[in-house]
Amino acid sequence: MLGMNAKDTMLFVVVTLMVLLAPILLNPFPTDSAFSQFNAGYPALMQRFVIFGILVIGFNILFGLTGYLSFGHAAFLGVGSFAAVWMFKLLSYNIVPAIALSIIVAGLFSVVIGYVALRRSGIYFSILTLAFAQMMYAIAYSDLVGKMFNTIVTNGETGLQVYLDDPQILYSEGDPKLPHLFGWEMNDSFTWDVGGWSFVFQNGYYLAGICMLIAFYISIRIFRSPFGLMLRSIKSNQQRLNYVGVSTRPYMLTAFVISGMYAGLAGGLMSAMDPLTGAERMFWTASGEIVIMAILGGVGTLVGPILGAGAIKYMENIVSTINDNVVRGWFEFMPDGLADFMVTIIHPFIGKGWHLTLGLVFMGVVIFLPGGLVELGQRIGGLFRRKKSSDTPSGATKPAE
Repeated sequence: MLGMNAKDTMLFVVVTLMVLLAPILLNPFPTDSAFSQFNAGYPALMQRFVIFGILVIGFNILFGLTGYLSFGHAAFLGVGSFAAVWMFKLLSYNIVPAIALSIIVAGLFSVVIGYVALRRSGIYFSILTLAFAQMMYAIAYSDLVGKMFNTIVTNGETGLQVYLDDPQILYSEGDPKLPHLFGWEMNDSFTWDVGGWSFVFQNGYYLAGICMLIAFYISIRIFRSPFGLMLRSIKSNQQRLNYVGVSTRPYMLTAFVISGMYAGLAGGLMSAMDPLTGAERMFWTASGEIVIMAILGGVGTLVGPILGAGAIKYMENIVSTINDNVVRGWFEFMPDGLADFMVTIIHPFIGKGWHLTLGLVFMGVVIFLPGGLVELGQRIGGLFRRKKSSDTPSGATKPAE
């Protein structure tokens, strides 16, 4: 279907169902239950799941297929975000031109940066991308370009946002004054109350989800294409390709630009959900988070980037909100002394200590699951298949004639 083999089609269908049913699947506990804080089915977090999924899917095309590790990918995320907000300021709140410009501008920046950085490989390439990203962060944070032309470009540390006196030349009376898709407001939502559950279906989440599915489909086609095969050969032995006369730089630059355009799309969607953009999105720690997401999910796999992005954003937004009072409620059936002991043990791993939990999870994955969460799923599936095969008779006997 759609040029995919049966296995990829099944994977795409599963991911599509997960995206469509996420408001239900991510709310397993009733709203009033003691474990409701583990529910992740609210719009702001679901948007982060799919937007960062797009970002890491694009990063995986570069890192997973070619082995070239970029430490500056957040720069394209920030550039895309600023481009989208400028479209809101100059044209209107319609997200179509904003997202289109985000992809184009991020692609142009990635052409320039990739052309220079790809002259080196290995750690030197990584350092060059990090240097470019930090330069762009410093320029955005200080609004250096704006100061040179006596205007505002990034608005410095305050961040860029839309004001009432902005031109918005395509704005017409009656248009929403928030990001929208031809009048379809991004923050509009529908709540479905069933028993003790409350499921929220938001326009903005589903728009971002559709964009992620399109990005995921393109990623599948790239992975299975001759172009993707060439990228894999570059990762396997680039020097041998050079020896036989194959120029690898055009392939590398194309992969770098595609990856940057994915990041630009993610940045545009972030601004479409919240039209306030700051330079912090371009900082080196944001690029490091992208790398961790890819490794945690499974580098070089199709669905790994989505799993890695979801896992980290879940810990960042759920584990970080758990406090001692919540933990004490889990152990209220225990004697007071034992309950206090359990709170003391768990305290360093929750709230502001969620990074410690992330660090332990990341160490466990790197040591025991080099293939990331995808490998974990494969091992679990292998156990079930082994059990099923052991329950099935190894052979059948024919009755005597």
